[in-house]
Amino acid sequence: MTIDISSFLETVADEVKDKEVPVVDLIAVQTRDPFKVLVATILSARTKDETTAKASKKLFNLAPDRKALDRLEEDHIAKLIYPVGFYKNKAGYLAKLSSALEEFGGDVPDTIEELITLPGVGRKTANLVVSVAFQKPAICVDTHVHRILNIWEYVQTDTPLKTEMALRKKLPKKHWITVNSILVAFGQSICRPISPHCDICSLAGKCPQNGVKPRKVPGKKRDKSQPLKFISWNVNGIRALEKKGFIDILSDLDADIVGIQETKAQPDQLSEELKNIPGYTSYWHSAKKKGYSGVAFYTRHTPLAVHEGLGEEEFDSEGRVLTLEFDTYYLINIYFPNSGDKLKRLDFKLRFNNTLLTFARTIGRKKDVILCGDFNVAHKEIDLKNPKNNVKHAGFTPEERAWMDSFIEAGFTDTFRIYNQEPDQYSWWSYRFNARAKNVGWRIDYFCVDESARKKVQNAAILQEVTGSDHCPVQLEYLAR
Repeated sequence: MTIDISSFLETVADEVKDKEVPVVDLIAVQTRDPFKVLVATILSARTKDETTAKASKKLFNLAPDRKALDRLEEDHIAKLIYPVGFYKNKAGYLAKLSSALEEFGGDVPDTIEELITLPGVGRKTANLVVSVAFQKPAICVDTHVHRILNIWEYVQTDTPLKTEMALRKKLPKKHWITVNSILVAFGQSICRPISPHCDICSLAGKCPQNGVKPRKVPGKKRDKSQPLKFISWNVNGIRALEKKGFIDILSDLDADIVGIQETKAQPDQLSEELKNIPGYTSYWHSAKKKGYSGVAFYTRHTPLAVHEGLGEEEFDSEGRVLTLEFDTYYLINIYFPNSGDKLKRLDFKLRFNNTLLTFARTIGRKKDVILCGDFNVAHKEIDLKNPKNNVKHAGFTPEERAWMDSFIEAGFTDTFRIYNQEPDQYSWWSYRFNARAKNVGWRIDYFCVDESARKKVQNAAILQEVTGSDHCPVQLEYLAR
């Protein structure tokens, strides 16, 4: 299908005219100061707009220009901009920014080639600054622009950089400056990464919908012939993720049941908003140690029973296993132990693994068993970027991989590999070295099923576009019957 890109962009621009504009565009309306636009753009990466706006305001109150920023210590900058994503890294970039700008006479340069030499500035940031601050033709391609233009089949690319290069050859220049703000607003409100609102989109019937799974229409009862959607996500601190918009993300995921791991919270530390998200009932199993481990479920369906732990105090005190029992299946949510520095917890992990396997096989005599969670192991070499460099490291030891072999041999199936045999499919990335942007990661989050549940699995996927944690969610579609 060939689309009229001008017509599509004009239609979308009209649809989002009353929506909130991206924070960098808002700052540009308030001030044309390239310095503030640059700083706000650096802060905005992997951060919700409202968080960026608050952090920018706090920072600019003390550092409205380059010289004032230079007078602030890096630790002070970090406190001012918290909780933007990767705030410590960004504080480091901003601490070096003033001296880097001296190369350009203290001014923010207006070309992409010069901007990308500054700390914390990549092509996306550079394009955004050129177009927003200087109103010069540039194409800023973020995940929304890349995703939506591929949905429209206007480009066929697999990275934002390739999208930018394709657009430079194809997109009429009159759209270069505005395409980012239009599609970001559209992507945040209508064409969302998860469960897009195709039912209310003004492009309905015209859009190719390449690779799209529209949301369920609100208020419409679930067709029991359709599969349930399960999500598993290591959130690496639910209270921190709450500040990054977890409740909105959960709504976008539109899942029947969501299992989360590494909650790092006890019930009395949770807000009422987290415990009582509309449409869901939540169940929590926390570690005795504060700020450590913990698992939880959000479910739209009332279970017959909820089972905490494995019946072994050494494991259950760490809040690692929570099971929901339904008419025809069990869903086990697991946060497997990490083998730790110098593998000091490897023996503990292997004992946990074997106890878990016995538990799963025992309850599997009654009903189907589905297991989800952070297994803290990359099973095969395909499941991590640098296997040769990680042999004998936690998460890729021969012992952990051998246990995973025995788990599969016991009749359990890694559902993702039923549908996807491609490399570079990861669910966890280190916060260091810009690993996620480079896709240097590990696949350590799984949905696994026993033999009787295997024939009811409809699909499995990794939702790499969902941010907020160092892990991304994984998904299973399962036809309960």
